[in-house]
Amino acid sequence: MSNATATPSQEPDIKELMNTGTESNAEITQIVSFRLANEEYGVDIMRVQEIILPGEITQMPEVPNFIRGLINLRGHVIPIVDLRKRFGLPAGKHDEHTRIIVVNVGNKTIGMVVDAVNEVLRINEAQIEPPPSSVVGIDHAYIESLVKFDTKLLILLNMDNLLNSEEVSKLSGLTA
Repeated sequence: MSNATATPSQEPDIKELMNTGTESNAEITQIVSFRLANEEYGVDIMRVQEIILPGEITQMPEVPNFIRGLINLRGHVIPIVDLRKRFGLPAGKHDEHTRIIVVNVGNKTIGMVVDAVNEVLRINEAQIEPPPSSVVGIDHAYIESLVKFDTKLLILLNMDNLLNSEEVSKLSGLTA
């Protein structure tokens, strides 16, 4: 027979763990934050499959310059995108903090090379603000919003717009 009421000695209900003092749990979003150059970016945790250490990347000819190549991840061939190059940032030094975030983009799985993965953040809707219209354009469609913290901003990425349709088509040809 199960006891339907929680006692202090029982583990808390998952809904209690998710409650952060806001009126509705639907307002909370979890994002994986990471660093590129000196800026902090984030991606919705629901898009992240896993975070791995960089390994051997097979380079491919005639691909966009921000495609580092391909990796074999447990039998699945996954294209690797260098986000520094994709965003037009200067090349960085790969070190012990460099990671590949494996994410779902549309119906494709890709890896994104980042300088470091910071943490999983819980944000509420009040912290999210659209990017200024002067920043967003065809070349910046991958910027979904800005997340405001006390002393900094985090750039939240729109994974569906990280690659354009032509780039997705080229990647599909690599892994077909």
